[in-house]
Amino acid sequence: MSAIRKQQQIPTTTPNLPLPAMDLSATAIFFFFFFFFFFLLNVERIDGSIHTYNMEGFKEVGNAYLLSGGSEGIVAPQPPLAAAGDGRSYIRFENITFWRTKEAAERHSIMEHSTGLVQAILFEAADRDNIGGSAYGGQRSICCTPDLAKLEGCKQGEVIRRPSSMGQNWPVVISTHFSANFIDINMEKYEVPITKTGMYNLFFISCDPQLRGLKMSGKTLWKNPGGYLPGRMAPLMTFYTFMSIAYLLLSVLWFAQYMRFWKDILPIQNCITLVIALGLFEMTLWYFEYLNFNNTGMRPIGITTWVVTIGAIRKTVSRLLILSVAMGYGVVRPTLGGLTTKVLLLGITYFLATELLDIAENVGTINDISGKARLFLVLPDAFLDAFLILWIFTSLSGTLDKLQARRSLVKLDIYRKFTNALAVSVIASVSWIGYEVFFKATDPFSERWQSAWIITAFWDILALGLLCVMCYLWAPSQSSQRYAYSSEVGEDGDIEEAQPLTKGLSDGGDLGLVKLDKKERNAEHSDVFGIEDEAAEEDKRE
Repeated sequence: MSAIRKQQQIPTTTPNLPLPAMDLSATAIFFFFFFFFFFLLNVERIDGSIHTYNMEGFKEVGNAYLLSGGSEGIVAPQPPLAAAGDGRSYIRFENITFWRTKEAAERHSIMEHSTGLVQAILFEAADRDNIGGSAYGGQRSICCTPDLAKLEGCKQGEVIRRPSSMGQNWPVVISTHFSANFIDINMEKYEVPITKTGMYNLFFISCDPQLRGLKMSGKTLWKNPGGYLPGRMAPLMTFYTFMSIAYLLLSVLWFAQYMRFWKDILPIQNCITLVIALGLFEMTLWYFEYLNFNNTGMRPIGITTWVVTIGAIRKTVSRLLILSVAMGYGVVRPTLGGLTTKVLLLGITYFLATELLDIAENVGTINDISGKARLFLVLPDAFLDAFLILWIFTSLSGTLDKLQARRSLVKLDIYRKFTNALAVSVIASVSWIGYEVFFKATDPFSERWQSAWIITAFWDILALGLLCVMCYLWAPSQSSQRYAYSSEVGEDGDIEEAQPLTKGLSDGGDLGLVKLDKKERNAEHSDVFGIEDEAAEEDKRE
């Protein structure tokens, strides 16, 4: 079920890349304060529900008609001083109305009392086997049948329920009866206090075959001690607080160096500045989005879409930055030349794939999206990531060959460290994907929901770690220009690099330069993506 949604019109602004050194910093500061005040204005502090139902239809499952009301992790009550909210945990039913078909209602007269039964059943995931039963080892039934009535002692026409270890009242069953020949019936307002931490599931069930086509509207409030934020999402609000602080510290350190050596800033350093700014915006916006969700129980579509879009832009720009660095942009070539179109096309495609996946997972949603739907959206994103990794390492190989051929030892050392960091991040990513698959495969009922937030948090931590490595390797300094592109061999300003070049000239004179040029041309033709022609043509123009 989806949360209550409040439509908001939010202006969309896309940052331009690249920007001049001073303009980029000023723009980053402007956007940070703009988003900060924007969220303060849009965070609403009103009571709201978490799950809403708008004429939702029941589906036939076995011998029952069933509608899922939600599934969430809820923490046991805490003292008010220890929680951000009032410390209470509960699930409240409000304005629940059931609607049967006109044909079903006309089968009864106005004098009849009970003419149809709908039951709401709430249980903790560990008690799932306490619902339903099977006669003589046959197919499991949710509703009590004549045979099961003899074996289980259940009441025919109602949901089979066995008491839980939590107490005789669990699983909780709330019955609502249609009366006379009325089409609709209102469920009484009801609140179920939660006293034990667990993953709770709610289903609305009817065992009456005459209630085919049953629909329901209304809402349920699922509250944790600290607010309406679902239990598995609550740790992420704290996580985004620390991530915002981490990005803020990184931005302060980077901006201090940026302003100190702004006359020597390289294009790569401008791009890194943009990624840091986007990361800071994204983490801050996620915190405020979760704060609003926790206070109101709602995820406004406009706000969440805006946050997701900023995140998709940050992910796209980060990957294009890594790809551009791997190609030697600003180091062995002044521009990407003929590759610019392909890089931009890949960036647009990746942005769209990431945006669709993140919107499906976050915008207006409370429960996880279904496995098939998620797989459909994850596959394009995963394919593009794999393609990017292959392209990045292929480009890195060519760039390393060029630097080695030119004997640019300082640049070569930086690129080797960068390659090692990328290799570690790829290995960590593949390992984590394997762990994520194992985690979800071995926890089909989300009973380990309290640690599920780590799955999401890892990717943000990995991205920040790789960004810190790039900030360290390409930190602004008075010698930044020695890492920049130079059209002449040996102009890196490094004495250690000049010695081998001098030695090469003394040994072979012009012949040494001819051999060196031949090595560079061979390195240029090692690209396996069919882009070597553009790269070679660009080198000629350089």
